[in-house]
Amino acid sequence: MSTRTSPFPLFSLCLLVGVFYSNFVSRVILAPLLPVIEGDLGIGHGEAGSLFFFMAVGFGAGLFSSGVIASLLNHRRTILLSAMITGVTLLAIPQTTSGGGMRVGLFLLGFFTGLYLPSGISTLTEMIPQEHWGKAFAVHELAPNMGFVTAPLLSEALLRVFSWRGTMGAIGVGSIVMGGLFFFLGSKTERKGEPPRLNLICEILTSSSFWKMVIFFTISVGFSMGVYSMLPLYLVTEIGMGRGMANTTIGLSRAVGIIVLLFSGVIADRVGTRRGLPVCLTAASLCTLFLGLIPGKTAIPLMVFLQAATGASLFPIGFTLGSIIFPSPIRNVAMSMVMLIAFTLGAGVLPTLIGYGAERFSFASCFMGYGIFSLLLVPFFLSVKGLGEGHEDKSEP
Repeated sequence: MSTRTSPFPLFSLCLLVGVFYSNFVSRVILAPLLPVIEGDLGIGHGEAGSLFFFMAVGFGAGLFSSGVIASLLNHRRTILLSAMITGVTLLAIPQTTSGGGMRVGLFLLGFFTGLYLPSGISTLTEMIPQEHWGKAFAVHELAPNMGFVTAPLLSEALLRVFSWRGTMGAIGVGSIVMGGLFFFLGSKTERKGEPPRLNLICEILTSSSFWKMVIFFTISVGFSMGVYSMLPLYLVTEIGMGRGMANTTIGLSRAVGIIVLLFSGVIADRVGTRRGLPVCLTAASLCTLFLGLIPGKTAIPLMVFLQAATGASLFPIGFTLGSIIFPSPIRNVAMSMVMLIAFTLGAGVLPTLIGYGAERFSFASCFMGYGIFSLLLVPFFLSVKGLGEGHEDKSEP
């Protein structure tokens, strides 16, 4: 359905969400499979956490390269390329027999999944009128939260039939199918991306708003993917849950995030990003702190649910703010650079640090430390009076 005939192209948005979902599951399926992979490859927590680092570095490289690729193709074809090659890579990774080969495969997986996000955001903002961006981003963010919900449950279901290698291959087939559906049935937008020219990169890097967005998204990615990546190991090895119960708990906890996402989209449109951001960030920080502070099989599931819900609330606010701060011609490049740094740190460095920290101390102490660190940043965002300055911000009358 074209934006010429509908003010809100719901069908195309749903297909875009489907592509984002398969893209996201391709990256996070490693987490619920990690207890099995650790045993199969004979690696420790630190080395297991470092696997996410290689995927995050590849994801950052893909984000940075997406502007060049989208300028040569267009955003729609870039989305197709991302989905198709992601699927092929997931089919290839299980064929490797060495740790080095798996790391290369995960880097490539990160790279091709990284191509999606800037083009996905640009396609969404082209399809959807600006007054609906908050709600549209909330719907778009259903994809990663549905991925968080279903990936642990999907992995448990597929592990009953396949090995972890076969499970990754099955996810790859799904990515290929979704890419084809979006390309042939979804939005026919033909806008091309803006390549990351040196003067453009310098302009973005010298913007204080850019670095504020980097800090915010690094913390947000850490709450979601960083913590999520190591939760299965935490629940299985430190809390003493069975693998099936741990993955079920983690998967169901992310369902709460879907409701919170829709609510946070309304906050972004009605209350405004400047007022909503500190509140949501404080809640996520406290819940991550208590995830490590309150031990025991009885209390931990509740804290897993609360941490998942509050962490999910940050992304619609962040993407809405980014779309306001960065004008359309440079939006895909600017957001690519933001997410490049944020995912490398939040989804790559943080799980590695948690893994090695758990070997030396404990998972609980690592979660507590991250919660305290992020809580200390709340006053920084409260003091940022110029956040989004110079652009329309709906938090201002």
